[in-house]
Amino acid sequence: MTAQDFATRPSIDLQELLELEVIERDLFRANAVFDDPYPLYGGQVAAQALLAAGATAPEGRLPHSLHGYYLRGGDASHPTVFRVDRDRDGRSYSARRVVAIQRGEVIFSMSTSFQVVEEGPDHQVEPMPAAGDPGALPSFLLPRLTSMEGRLPAQPAEGIEWPTRFWARCTLSLPDDPLLHAATLTYLSDISTGLAPLHDETHQSGATLDHAVWFHRPVRVDDWVLLDLVPHNVAGGRGWYTGSIHARGGVLGASLAQETLYRRR
Repeated sequence: MTAQDFATRPSIDLQELLELEVIERDLFRANAVFDDPYPLYGGQVAAQALLAAGATAPEGRLPHSLHGYYLRGGDASHPTVFRVDRDRDGRSYSARRVVAIQRGEVIFSMSTSFQVVEEGPDHQVEPMPAAGDPGALPSFLLPRLTSMEGRLPAQPAEGIEWPTRFWARCTLSLPDDPLLHAATLTYLSDISTGLAPLHDETHQSGATLDHAVWFHRPVRVDDWVLLDLVPHNVAGGRGWYTGSIHARGGVLGASLAQETLYRRR
């Protein structure tokens, strides 16, 4: 399948999609629903889980990493409940675990950690990949994503079904809320696949098994960010790739890693 096969998008905007109702202490519900012919998009449930966890973290602490496992296919037309466990609040870090539940079953679990903002050395070893000016590049439909637009630079590999390098930005003007921007980046981070260069006539990547994001520096996702996805390994019916997310000025905002099924078409 190509990106155009997943061209359907939610009928609601991103801020409505990410809004959570507080049911009880450490218990939240995402009530925004819509019809979707495919299982619930992984970036959506991960972003909502991060917001649920962040709502329980002490003020002033921002997420620095998340590690999630996709356990069952979710349903976009059904509300999702998020239960947060407060594992630890230390002097500088807060650890949380979140499970996302639909119809009494866990569809996704995540561990995430929050940190007090600290000053210190700031080194970025590798520059942003060359990808041109997004304003001068052709439009690219980001499948399944609401309130997002894309631009398509030249690809590192030719003839691939899914782009592995592309610009994206949220079309909404987001408030100055670092947690919301981190959740929006998480929403974006699960799109496409870095394994596209390894697809062949018989095998391709499939559903996500697990997904991790490390937040290095705050970036605004209502301005252009560049996603660059790099394949590394396929074995045992699984594929693994990593990725980087840079702000338009070249600052590395986040890194990601993902493992997916890799099976016969």
